[in-house]
Amino acid sequence: MTQPSSSPSAPAQQSSETPRRRRRLRRRVRSKIRGPSFNRLIPNILTMLGLCGGLMGMRFAVDGRFQAAAVALLISAFIDGLDGRIARLLRGSTRFGAEFDSLSDFLCFGVAPSFLLYFWALKDGGRYAFLPCIMFTVCMALRLARFNANLDGEHHQPKYASNFFTGVPAPAGAGLALFPLFLGLEAQKLGIDWLYRLTRLPWIPTLTLASTGLLLVSTLPVWSFKNFKVPAQYVLPLMLGTGLYAVVLVADPWAALAAAGVIYVFLLPLSRLSFLRLKKAAEDLQTDEDDIEETPAPSHG
Repeated sequence: MTQPSSSPSAPAQQSSETPRRRRRLRRRVRSKIRGPSFNRLIPNILTMLGLCGGLMGMRFAVDGRFQAAAVALLISAFIDGLDGRIARLLRGSTRFGAEFDSLSDFLCFGVAPSFLLYFWALKDGGRYAFLPCIMFTVCMALRLARFNANLDGEHHQPKYASNFFTGVPAPAGAGLALFPLFLGLEAQKLGIDWLYRLTRLPWIPTLTLASTGLLLVSTLPVWSFKNFKVPAQYVLPLMLGTGLYAVVLVADPWAALAAAGVIYVFLLPLSRLSFLRLKKAAEDLQTDEDDIEETPAPSHG
């Protein structure tokens, strides 16, 4: 009997099907998307929204809608307080994000407040009425530039200095400069005409812009509240006070903001005294350590 011989075309057919299968598998494999994760983009998106809020505030000021302009800047300040913390929480801090945040702060807290106050009370104040606006904006730029320049040298600072800003921070400076606007809006709401007219006199915004500009570029140590430790006995009163202020802020925002500015100014001397006390304690501790090192050990001869 003759046995059937194996077909020589079978191996060739199998070898031809193998490359086809490989090509199909390659087509099914999706190419990897290169780029940053969405978590790293969230802080930058928030910063962009805060920047848009500052721009909208300037637009409302041109139209004379000062309440809407103030609300837009408040939203920008709220976002500014969130984006950095969210970036650290999501581990999305980048050099680009830091620079973008600084540019947003300059517009929202350096340009927009002087812009609002110019249309609020200074545009009819004569040829030199714009000078305090320029002074405030330039001081804000210098303050932010100094802050960015000191970022690389933070590890060289004493530990107690990390709890303090050098000069008034940008959002607080914007709030202090806008004190006449907050007070005027509250007077308008309550129908106190003489106080409303007083806040729209050019010399009051001039005073707040110039004095706040000096505080921005000063070397005054100001509490940062980032690593601020609250004594245990003050935790409950602080929480109750914060809740009460939140209620007042919602019910009567302009009075609450004006009062916050006054309270913040009174806290500045206390902040300096706290810094000096911590500095003296650190220097005394360093002196004691140096004395111990210089004291010769007793001989046992």
